[in-house]
Amino acid sequence: MPAASFKSVVEMFHHRVRSTPDAEAYFFRKGSEWQTMLWKDVGHRARAIACGLRSLGIEDEDRVCIQSGTRVEWILADMGILCSGAACTTIYPSSTPEEIAYIVNDSGARMVFAENDKQVAKLQSKRAEMPNLVNVIVFDGAASADGWVLSLDELETRGAGWDGANAGEYDRFTDAVGPDNLATLIYTSGTTGNPKGVILNHSCWVFEGEAIDSLNIMTPADKQYLFLPLAHSFGKVLECAQLRIGFSTAVDGDIDSLVANLAVQKPTFMGAVPRIFEKVYNKIVSGAREKGGVSLKIFTWAVGVGKEVSQARQKGEEPGGFLMFKYSVADKLVFSKIRAVFGGRIRLFISGAAPLSREIAEFFHGAGVFIAEGYGLTESSAASFVNRPEGYRFGTVGLPVPGVEVRIEKDGREVAAGEDGEILIKSPGVMKGYYNKAEQTAEALDSRGYLHTGDVGHLAEGGFLRITDRIKDLIKTSGGKYVAPQELEGRLKLKSTLISQVIVHGNNRNFCVALVTLNPDSTPAWARKNGLASDKYDDLVRDDKIRAEIQTAVDALNKDLPSYSTVKRFAILDQDLSQEAGDMTPSLKVKRKAVEAKHKALLDSFYEGAVASV
Repeated sequence: MPAASFKSVVEMFHHRVRSTPDAEAYFFRKGSEWQTMLWKDVGHRARAIACGLRSLGIEDEDRVCIQSGTRVEWILADMGILCSGAACTTIYPSSTPEEIAYIVNDSGARMVFAENDKQVAKLQSKRAEMPNLVNVIVFDGAASADGWVLSLDELETRGAGWDGANAGEYDRFTDAVGPDNLATLIYTSGTTGNPKGVILNHSCWVFEGEAIDSLNIMTPADKQYLFLPLAHSFGKVLECAQLRIGFSTAVDGDIDSLVANLAVQKPTFMGAVPRIFEKVYNKIVSGAREKGGVSLKIFTWAVGVGKEVSQARQKGEEPGGFLMFKYSVADKLVFSKIRAVFGGRIRLFISGAAPLSREIAEFFHGAGVFIAEGYGLTESSAASFVNRPEGYRFGTVGLPVPGVEVRIEKDGREVAAGEDGEILIKSPGVMKGYYNKAEQTAEALDSRGYLHTGDVGHLAEGGFLRITDRIKDLIKTSGGKYVAPQELEGRLKLKSTLISQVIVHGNNRNFCVALVTLNPDSTPAWARKNGLASDKYDDLVRDDKIRAEIQTAVDALNKDLPSYSTVKRFAILDQDLSQEAGDMTPSLKVKRKAVEAKHKALLDSFYEGAVASV
């Protein structure tokens, strides 16, 4: 990995603005209309925001929060904060007032950019508990009479005036930002306890931008669709990659409008979490089954052909002859329609934040859509491993990005290739520690500079990293056997399109059980087709035919498992897991402990009278 060519994100940003001032930077919505912003306009607005913050008293490395969903103003605020010499602290818009107050106080933030009046109201409710919070700047909302809340327009107007009256100051404080200056405090969403602030300096993000650029999987000619939460490191690293590479980005965090927006914007690549691919997969398969007849036969045949082609290409072989003739027919009849769902120009997806099922990766690969699964943590500035179009192994998270070192250790020793152990990472992207948490920093970072990820995995043939599970999530049955729940959950979800979410439980228990939720998109149609009296979720969870269908999926899963890891019993929950109910993080990862605690009585009932021989 060559030495970094930029000393800070600020310098990288300024280089992008100067190099391609008239190129399209962002596409964004105002109401129902899409608008375009050029790089020179991004530069002007970030400068005005930076000077506005300085005029309000922000100084080097002060913390300024952004409490908003993904939108172009989030990026403008982020660049403005960094150009002011301050550091950005991220807050999810779904956070409660109590969670917001904790992050503001723990980070020592002096200002917050809030998305709208709803987010401002959360801050107002805790204002007395946040004495160091000087100002709130709202993207869409009203200023307050006492000056505590300013609009973004007011901040930019103020900044432009301050800039004109203080010639040379902007260049002075932006030039002073160096690699060791704090850039971002990202608070891990966590599943229990208070979140930890991950310290990421400018050097971390510059490394990531340049490492991704060196992979040559994106070019300036690409167009990204960005809907991922920018409060999460996955979204943030794609923001930095854009600064380095220069591709354009359509940005809109409204997931409900995702499919419609893709049809309009027609991106060439997009980052997403596995939950998105699961939902699309289930919708496609359920739609084919609902049509039935000849349509279903054609779909099933095409999927089989696509799988043959995918498996050949995974071996490095380019299929030809009759197989390619069949594939061209399958592409015309089925796969082209699947690609059209994503706008018709998608050539690459990047999947991260949770494990992606190999079966789903192969399904989309067969349909002509490559999903590059990657791996990283907030603590490693996200991207540490990734599969590449020219070198991939489905079921793994790929090879290390240039500049990343990996060790697999067990009981303090490095293990042989193929043997499971804890994954350790060392790179310029690794955090400097947890903010105000020296003890937890010492647990995560060892004296050699390696980050102990808490994930279990091994290096497969060719150096591809395969992740087994989280150390804290591994189930150890009372018989002493270890079970990786995430693997079972992913496999069970693919056994039936009726299944939305699965939680496998069994730590220190005699056997494994599962909590299952129904897919609200596909289950009602299945119910109508199969003659059920009602298609309402509340009725379906208690229907014997639905339960029999889930039991068939569980039996199919168990058939290929050793006895100790089979799912002996299951229950269908009354509602799907959601972020609003506290079951999932903003990055759509299941809060396993929270769900288990919520349904403790139900889980306990599975084991009443159970004996070790079950």
